[in-house]
Amino acid sequence: MNSKNTNTTAAPTRRDTIKYGAALATGTALAGCSELVGQEDDHGTQTTEQGSYSVSMEPMGTVSFDEVPERWAAYDGGYADMAVALGQADGLAGVGGADRYYTYVYDELPGVTVDEDVLEQYPEVRTKEEFYELESDVHLYDPQMLINWLDWGEGDVDEIATNVAPFVGNLIFRRSDDWHDYRYYTLYEAFEKVADVFQQQARYEAFSDLHDEFIASIQERLPPNGDRPEVFLTFEGTDEPKTFSPYRLDDAGTSKKQWRDLGVHDALAGTDIDNLSTANRGELDYENLLEVDPDVILVRGHERKSAAEFRDVVLDYMQSHPVGSELSAVQNGRVYRGGYLNQGPIHNLFLTERAAKQLFPDEFGEVTGDDQLFDRQAVADIITGEFER
Repeated sequence: MNSKNTNTTAAPTRRDTIKYGAALATGTALAGCSELVGQEDDHGTQTTEQGSYSVSMEPMGTVSFDEVPERWAAYDGGYADMAVALGQADGLAGVGGADRYYTYVYDELPGVTVDEDVLEQYPEVRTKEEFYELESDVHLYDPQMLINWLDWGEGDVDEIATNVAPFVGNLIFRRSDDWHDYRYYTLYEAFEKVADVFQQQARYEAFSDLHDEFIASIQERLPPNGDRPEVFLTFEGTDEPKTFSPYRLDDAGTSKKQWRDLGVHDALAGTDIDNLSTANRGELDYENLLEVDPDVILVRGHERKSAAEFRDVVLDYMQSHPVGSELSAVQNGRVYRGGYLNQGPIHNLFLTERAAKQLFPDEFGEVTGDDQLFDRQAVADIITGEFER
């Protein structure tokens, strides 16, 4: 290990104007907060007399900045997508899991791109050495995830926050992990916090308004509650699925937002089957699934496939399986890709459009079709700054 990575009292990097002023979830207080003065605005952002500002988000607490971050790293595609939505794509330094950051959606947004070379060079930013090397101005990571998933210690988090840059983030894609015993945020609550970090409140408000109008336009066209399908959401990344890890739609994580907005019914409701989590890795086989026999099956782990490719590979295998072929969803061809685990506000627009087509094709068009349910140019204009402020 490089010597600077082991020296917890090393001088700050060239980005030492950005201070970490948070009390970590463990209660470790770091310098910087005591000098804050002034009042919080409606976003929870507090400004000092010197022009610096602070952002409060669990589990870190209050984090202070002396200037707006330029370089950033995000653990997952959801937080990376938030930064891109706020016009910060040029500041991307690396991600914690590039394999689950789906940037192809940006191809439909004029003028919106991310540097794929950066993602290829830094696709798994998870070690202290990498954080030192990147010298980001902010890390859009939940530090408790680093501790509980990647064997970091509290001291490691303190070291990087002090010597490199603060952490701002909260693992929000699911709500079934026992270690996550602090506040959760909805997608747009977390997005608003990230907007405060980058001081891009106008872009956030424009995105929020566009999102609300889009969701309302979808919901007013939905069939009555009793005519909506029973849905089984699962993770199974193989082309020939034989067992299925269950998700519960009543889990309020952001990865299921589109299904909640569409008002679908959880096929596992009333069962004792738990949601997939760090502790629960249980799986169902075809016989188990046949007892539930959902109207629709949504399979995660295939987001690099098109809708047609998924049907030709995964659905085709299920249709040839001796037990799987007995499932109503398989017989009716109602097995689809299940969406991203980590979705940001741009992703969510595309995923909601896709989900509406998957579940209600008679109303919104076939999922393999070209019908567009939201204005791509309007989204791109917000991201690129071409909108009325």
